[in-house]
Amino acid sequence: MTARTITYRDAVHEALREALRGDERVFLMGEDVGYYGGAYACSKGLIQEFGEERIRDTPLSESGFVGAGIGAALGGMRPIVEIMTVNFSLLALDQIVNNAATLRHMSGGQLSVPLVIRMATGAGRQLAAQHSHSLECWFAHVPGIKVVAPATIKDARGMLSTALADPDPVIIFEHATLYNEQGELPETDDYAMEIESARISRAGGDITLITYGGSLQKTMAAAEDLATDGVDCEVIDLRSLRPIDDATIMASLAKTHRAVIVDEGWRSVGLAAEISARITEQAFFDLDGPVARVCSAEVPIPYPRHLEMAATPQPDKIAAAAREVLRR
Repeated sequence: MTARTITYRDAVHEALREALRGDERVFLMGEDVGYYGGAYACSKGLIQEFGEERIRDTPLSESGFVGAGIGAALGGMRPIVEIMTVNFSLLALDQIVNNAATLRHMSGGQLSVPLVIRMATGAGRQLAAQHSHSLECWFAHVPGIKVVAPATIKDARGMLSTALADPDPVIIFEHATLYNEQGELPETDDYAMEIESARISRAGGDITLITYGGSLQKTMAAAEDLATDGVDCEVIDLRSLRPIDDATIMASLAKTHRAVIVDEGWRSVGLAAEISARITEQAFFDLDGPVARVCSAEVPIPYPRHLEMAATPQPDKIAAAAREVLRR
């Protein structure tokens, strides 16, 4: 199979363009998605191709345009709503949690909300606390929606079409540090993929490193570092944060008997805590020691580069946590 080298940003752009071309019900809306081309240039040129009816610039009102997306989905459209950053999504929590996630249940199955919400997340760009947090676990807490986090170019290219086919809301978290990343994308006629399963990104037998999104590359770098010491790491890319693929995690633990969870969210009441609890509930007797967590410091993400790096998971911290687990 042939492959080509593209960026994560280009993969998202291609997925958007394919969706718009393939279904007249699909439209994109959000702040600056039109003539500006999107805050991260993912929709550049789309308004010239598809026009203002299908590439809709919105006012700075997340609650307003997410609500409009919900209404459009109820009316038979397939909206893609872009929120500039996860921090701004808090202004739309009422629409997402109290409307999009609940309407199928509250209508007794009579209504569905086939809505896709895309948003950037994460630190690493020196944009300070109001643009840099990782709040994925807030949304993963809510029944009625699916939450996915494409960490690779292949997933960035393929997850959107599957999300659009879902009759219920899907939130796609794109880590903002990944947009410039380059990689190979296999050529195929159909990039659609199953989005609810985790992926083994690196096979190994000594310890399991569990992560997702923007932390995958850091975790892979830590695994390479540990390999120089003879430690054979298995790396799991969760891909889906709701639902979580318990089976892949537990199968890995049955082999390695040790786990480190890497999550750019905060440690307290976070996704890493949830996964740790599931491991304890389902695989306690497979463990040879306590589960470790590498998370962001319990502070708002700082602006200075050195403090931002210090506050978030980095390869050296991940490798250190793994070595500590192996010593126990």
